[in-house]
Amino acid sequence: MTWLNKCLLVYATRSQRSLKREMKMNKKAVILLSGGLDSATCLAMAKAKGFDCYALSFDYGQRHNAELQAAARVAKSLGAIEHRIIKIDLAGFGGSALTDANIAVPVDGVENENEIPVTYVPARNTVLLSFALAWSEVLKADDIFIGVNAVDYSGYPDCRPEYISAFQAMARLATKVGVEGSSLNIHTPLIRLRKAEIVTEGQKLGVDYSLTVTCYQANEAGEACGVCDACRLRAAGFAAAKMADPTRYANSMIHE
Repeated sequence: MTWLNKCLLVYATRSQRSLKREMKMNKKAVILLSGGLDSATCLAMAKAKGFDCYALSFDYGQRHNAELQAAARVAKSLGAIEHRIIKIDLAGFGGSALTDANIAVPVDGVENENEIPVTYVPARNTVLLSFALAWSEVLKADDIFIGVNAVDYSGYPDCRPEYISAFQAMARLATKVGVEGSSLNIHTPLIRLRKAEIVTEGQKLGVDYSLTVTCYQANEAGEACGVCDACRLRAAGFAAAKMADPTRYANSMIHE
């Protein structure tokens, strides 16, 4: 090999490495961001992996729509490239304590762990992931992040690992990018984590949990009830992690 050929080979190798680094640095991901504890941590984890994060939230008729303001705060705090809030009407169907005013949010804990809770919103994750899939195609993003976790999939059918795998397989079959050979991936970095592990990880990544809203029936100011299942799980998670929970409660006597 001549000296010139060696120089050209070295240059080509370095150029390929540089291109790979550039592609990795500019890799895009769509993050489903509700404004709660889990999705905020999920966004931080995607950011830490080097993704350019595009946050996607939904005004779907949920009674706790204060979480949308929280989502905007979290997206800004964690440096999302763009944050969109899409309006859809799942309340038109009802069928959940989160979308139907006639169904009360449970405040006495789960009575039967083998039953799906009334806070399950019919087909919600399928609908939301479908929107995320559409945006990811437009962005030419091969990655979607969703913050489902072990606590959720014990009660919600659309938070189970099997469901995520099935949706990912469908997405690869049903999209232009999938048919053309791109490998679309749905990431669930919290799937095996408990709440204490999630908040511990989030703290390491600099998540400001005071910006989040978890409560199923938070008021317009984002103040929590302190007695619904979501509030109980959040409080228990912070307690187990031996961390102060910055939740603001509507009743100042709660968790004092």
